[in-house]
Amino acid sequence: MNNHSTPADTLDRPTEKQTVASGDRTLLLVDDDKPFLDRLARAMEARGFTVAACSSVAEGLDAIAGAPPAFAVVDMRLGEGNGLDVISELKARRPDARGIILTGYGNITTAVTAVKLGAFDYLAKPADADEIFHALMATQHDRAAVPENPMSADRVRWEHIQRIYELCGRNVSETARRLGMHRRTLQRILAKRAPR
Repeated sequence: MNNHSTPADTLDRPTEKQTVASGDRTLLLVDDDKPFLDRLARAMEARGFTVAACSSVAEGLDAIAGAPPAFAVVDMRLGEGNGLDVISELKARRPDARGIILTGYGNITTAVTAVKLGAFDYLAKPADADEIFHALMATQHDRAAVPENPMSADRVRWEHIQRIYELCGRNVSETARRLGMHRRTLQRILAKRAPR
């Protein structure tokens, strides 16, 4: 099992048949985590989308050049480039398209930039198919208002680390491995108080 994409294992879970709003259901997925990409593609096809799955910025741009899709889910950080390039190109070729950026906890500020560049919304990884589906189908009205006093980036990062720590049964070694950080660094973070 690929632990890097842990919650993606919930993607294959059978869910109630959900209806997609009528109209164009073409969906571009761009993620360089191949197992996650494959599971997400199957899950979104089961929800009524016609899916084009790509694992690089270049493939994503080629797919948009061929036929700009109505929807896109793009990982922010790709091996050889930035998912923002894909979102920008999609919005240039099809302004009504709805693109969602997937981002790790350390990229929340960049994700806000993605929204300014044309992404409809962003989701913090790991995200499952239900979350992604609901984000794609949400109306502008469904989106949460910008909070008056949003959490700082440090607080968001701390909350994410705490969540993974709890999901790993408070096992420091496993949490550090899943977060890709040194065990001692994680121990120092866990010992500190929550940032404001």
